Amino acid sequence: MLQHLSSYIVGTFVALFPIANPFGAGPVFYSLTATDTSAYRLRQACKVALNVTAVLAVSLLAGRGILSFFGISLGVLRIAKGLLVAHTAWEMVTAQQRMTPSENNAAIDKNDISFTPMAIPIISGPGAIGVIIGISARIDHWSGYLGCLIGIGGFGLFLYLCFSLGEKWLKVLGKNELGALNRVLDFFILAIAIQFISDGVFP
Repeated sequence: MLQHLSSYIVGTFVALFPIANPFGAGPVFYSLTATDTSAYRLRQACKVALNVTAVLAVSLLAGRGILSFFGISLGVLRIAKGLLVAHTAWEMVTAQQRMTPSENNAAIDKNDISFTPMAIPIISGPGAIGVIIGISARIDHWSGYLGCLIGIGGFGLFLYLCFSLGEKWLKVLGKNELGALNRVLDFFILAIAIQFISDGVFP
């Protein structure tokens, strides 16, 4: 039981990390809160983490129902998830902006960016939600749900730490070094997306 629980905790965290990409979301968060105080930025970081955790937890618990309601098989979900993640990864690898200029301007003018655009669609977007729904479709015991929920909570905590401590890392690494790190991570995201498609076509 404990081994089953821990495998879902680790598996959920590892599956979410490259897709949700907290390192890539960090610069976006700091650009949108550049004119805010440190205390306000910390509050926003906490709210982003809570919103992401809530969105992914609801997706986990409702995953089977969503697939059943729309009559979607797990294979089709994997292919759709792979195509979506591949599109997002390709945009990031080719250095395209994660938001359009109009979306960025609208976000800058917002007082609260914790739900949109940070939680949805930047972090817990369709790719991350698809990953969680895919995991939920394979769960056959309550310990699996518990392990996934703990994994999602752990990811939310890690996200908060990234955002709350990220300003120091941005200063140490610099934008060029952080951009290079993200390019490497984005390449692996693209590879993961292709694996999703492969798993859907050849189950």
